[in-house]
Amino acid sequence: MTVEPPEPALTDGVVAVRPWGEPGDADAIVAACNDQAIAEFLDMIPQPYTRSDADAYLDICQVAWRDGTFSNFAVVIDGQAVGSIGVRWKDPGDGVAEVGYWVAADARGTGVCTRALRLVASWVLTRPGMARLELRAAEENVASQRVAEKAGFTREGVLRSSHYNARLGRRIDWAMFSLLRGELDPLGLNPTR
Repeated sequence: MTVEPPEPALTDGVVAVRPWGEPGDADAIVAACNDQAIAEFLDMIPQPYTRSDADAYLDICQVAWRDGTFSNFAVVIDGQAVGSIGVRWKDPGDGVAEVGYWVAADARGTGVCTRALRLVASWVLTRPGMARLELRAAEENVASQRVAEKAGFTREGVLRSSHYNARLGRRIDWAMFSLLRGELDPLGLNPTR
């Protein structure tokens, strides 16, 4: 299943989300992914994070759009990539996808990630057949949980000891959140309104 990127890029007038692959994106990814806060919670990201890691990630993003497994976006303010938000498409017949994100240190606390999450959630849940968007955040990652809540996601509970974080050397709990298609209108996220 191919997933076509939204055209034009998604924007709310302040934040835009667009597929990765513009000039300067690799440098932005390297700078952000060497931040300790990102490395701590996203233990699958290599450390230190190099330019070749970023180039490989950008190549993977292109393939993932074509094969419909992932849709990865740059979070952009004033033309500069300041974060990443990605959608993992689960079984297409199930109507469920999962979203995850990170934001560079200098853009945190500005509402950028919440805005980007709202844009992507609306894009996902207005696609034919989509019913549920899931989000997992480390129980210790309070900032990511606040983003989910501010974007209108409902906390469903805790998936206890559900991930071994090799970088921390221990198992961690995930807080599980979701947003359902029918919850878009009350949040003002339905673009048909």
